[in-house]
Amino acid sequence: MLNSILNGTSSSIELTSIMICIVCSVVLGLIVAFTYRSTGKYSKNFLITLTMLPLLVEAVIIMVNGNLGTSVAILGAFSLVKFRSIPGTSKEILCVFFAMTIGLACGMGHVFFAGIITLIGCFLIIVLSKINLFEFNGEVKQLKIIMPENLDYTDVFNDIFKKYTKKVDLDKVKTTNMGSLFELTYRVTLKPRANEKKFIDDLRIRNGNLKIVLSQILDDKDL
Repeated sequence: MLNSILNGTSSSIELTSIMICIVCSVVLGLIVAFTYRSTGKYSKNFLITLTMLPLLVEAVIIMVNGNLGTSVAILGAFSLVKFRSIPGTSKEILCVFFAMTIGLACGMGHVFFAGIITLIGCFLIIVLSKINLFEFNGEVKQLKIIMPENLDYTDVFNDIFKKYTKKVDLDKVKTTNMGSLFELTYRVTLKPRANEKKFIDDLRIRNGNLKIVLSQILDDKDL
């Protein structure tokens, strides 16, 4: 049942077997794309990528099929694609590897195994996205504060943070406006029923009414 449906080299594989692998890779890629779509925000281009990636990986694996020279050339090509790619969120990277795994299995002829992996993986992605198993206890947001360079940012907001937040982490500090201003990026966990407007108003008094941004953290790349 888990045996490969492909036998021989790429030059002697039957057309029927290749078509089965192609159809399976496209169908399973669509399943992964729709699973990603159902678990949060998405873009049309990324869904197209998830759909096409298993097919392309499957085609590459069929063409290589034991040829060492071709394998080295493909490895170099994949390396170029890697360095020209824009880093994504952790879920996007997961789905890309998921789609590549499906394409690899289909390219080796293990279509039944690819189907099992797809169903189990998509089921886990949907379930883990819906339940609160890994949810952080508290409302975590990103806070960006612009402040003059003459203020000591290390403890200037401590009393305000103690009043409105359960936890504060300073993730990044950078200078702006020719070094005359600091931009501080925090990850803050607000207390239950904390008034965000009053929180921001108190911060504005302390930083001289300069720019403050309090936003949702969508994923790892936000910080």
